[in-house]
Amino acid sequence: MTIRKLKMISLLITYVIAVYIFFPNDAYGMHIMEGFLPFNWAAFWWLAMIPFVITGVRSIKKTVALHPSLKMLLGMAGAFAFVLSALKIPSVTGSSSHPTGVGLGTILFGPTAMTVLAMIVLVFQAVLLAHGGITTLGANTFSMGVVGPFVSYAIYKGAKKLGAPLWLSVFLAATIGNIMTYVTTAIQLGLAFPAATGGVMASTIKFLSIFAFTQVPLAISEGILTVMVINILSAYSQKELQILAIFTGKELPKTKRRVSE
Repeated sequence: MTIRKLKMISLLITYVIAVYIFFPNDAYGMHIMEGFLPFNWAAFWWLAMIPFVITGVRSIKKTVALHPSLKMLLGMAGAFAFVLSALKIPSVTGSSSHPTGVGLGTILFGPTAMTVLAMIVLVFQAVLLAHGGITTLGANTFSMGVVGPFVSYAIYKGAKKLGAPLWLSVFLAATIGNIMTYVTTAIQLGLAFPAATGGVMASTIKFLSIFAFTQVPLAISEGILTVMVINILSAYSQKELQILAIFTGKELPKTKRRVSE
């Protein structure tokens, strides 16, 4: 293992440790908690996420079938999202914010594949960490696994078309995708709990203001971390990445191709 690789890994470990030290994990999770949404809204978001999950499963099956060597990279993208979104950063009024980690998987495998990974992450967090819930899984998946990835993907592709360097495209995609996840969650809560005065809009603005203090710097931090991970992968996993759209600029090929080619 080279000195450069050790330095990059050390930076990532330092980042995670710093988050745990300076932001204690003692607040309620930002994922909408179990039983919090009225039944009709919980059911609505479940139905809304299903088409994206089905499409994502097909996308992952196709990727794995054509390129089995990418399984580890796919698993790493899911683990990255799990670790980051499990870091609960205290906000105000007893709530909290956290990174989402969806930008990395979206850039590598596309938005619908990330929808499936995000749903799996949210299921494990709900069951193992009491972070989120099963009845609210549809709403949480839609915000973190649908809106976040699709916004990240659009920003990444748009920035690349405008000639932005890879690092800037990745940074903007991860940062804005994170912020839009929280905007979506605020809208979901505003729709479910409209204010007596001002209705849905007033309620949404209230929820947005609750998370703004921590979420903006947190999103920027996630963008920087995602760039670091992409740099590491670019240096040490070039053969795998060359298969993906991040380097070829194209969709996954429709025929099998060995990583060594």
